[in-house]
Amino acid sequence: MNRRNHRHLPAALALATATALLVSSCSSSGSEDDQDSADGTPSNSPAATAPSTPGTPDPSTTEPGTPTPAPTAPGTTAPAPGTPGSSTPPGTPQGTGTPPGNPAPPAGARWQPTPGLAWQWQLGGGVDQSVDVPVYDIDGFENDASVVAALHAKGRKVICYINAGSWEDFRPDSAAFAKSLQGSDTGWKGEKWFDIRKLDQLKPLMAARFDMCRSKGFDAVEPDTIEAYNQNSGFPLTPDDQLKYNRMLAQLAHERGLAIGLKNDLDQIPALLPDFDFAVNEECAQFDECDRVAPFVKAGKAVFHVEYKLDTDQFCGKAKSLGFSSMRKKLELNAWRKPC
Repeated sequence: MNRRNHRHLPAALALATATALLVSSCSSSGSEDDQDSADGTPSNSPAATAPSTPGTPDPSTTEPGTPTPAPTAPGTTAPAPGTPGSSTPPGTPQGTGTPPGNPAPPAGARWQPTPGLAWQWQLGGGVDQSVDVPVYDIDGFENDASVVAALHAKGRKVICYINAGSWEDFRPDSAAFAKSLQGSDTGWKGEKWFDIRKLDQLKPLMAARFDMCRSKGFDAVEPDTIEAYNQNSGFPLTPDDQLKYNRMLAQLAHERGLAIGLKNDLDQIPALLPDFDFAVNEECAQFDECDRVAPFVKAGKAVFHVEYKLDTDQFCGKAKSLGFSSMRKKLELNAWRKPC
């Protein structure tokens, strides 16, 4: 099905302040159609008593001297590319393998999110850290290491949202992407599809973005817009082009000790399931597609799922039966949430 993924509205940075005010209002009062607690979690939700180390054991909790996969300790001192204090924009090629000075982590050392973990997905405004869930998914550029550190201090795992499939004019590294990499408009203001066939050019740019996530202490990455092959991208992309690109992203994440989620791309789940650690899905209930995402749960991997138009009584029953981590969100992905 050719349909544009519903996801974060990439607004101009000038709107950030206004969005933050809206988020503050939403997070403090819940919602006009939700009477749940102030943190957005209903009183009968298991998320309120979720363990502080969700999924498999976190290497950062091992005894001193035990090798760890990466400097996942929150608040890494080195400034991330493209963040204040760094002279290198995140788009500058910095190498395409494991970051210098950090050996590849041992197999199985990265976080492996398990089915059923409650989560919060907030890409708009200042992050409301009061939601009592074990997993947060937040914008990698707009949040610094201190936010990740604060969430870690509360026992949360934190996923780094990064657009990996299309150019956005408001990102600090936008000038690093050559015009030849930019195709048709995605339908979102200031955004154009990437020519994902040009792996030699895109790989170092994506590596730099993943380095930023790693240096800020994130546990995982959520690369967005990674099914350009079935969109009007402006390039003659094939399913094989997308498989190669998505596997390249998975390799970059794993080399840095980061888990990685497959965002939508339902047709390629059978091929990509071994390469990705969890799934992020939008509106599978709306389009009667949730069974197609279920292989992740069967493989012991979390499915983080949202609906925008359906109310919880229209999808939570099946979502729970499938083992999904599901909630309703508003399309702007602010702090408001109504979990199953």
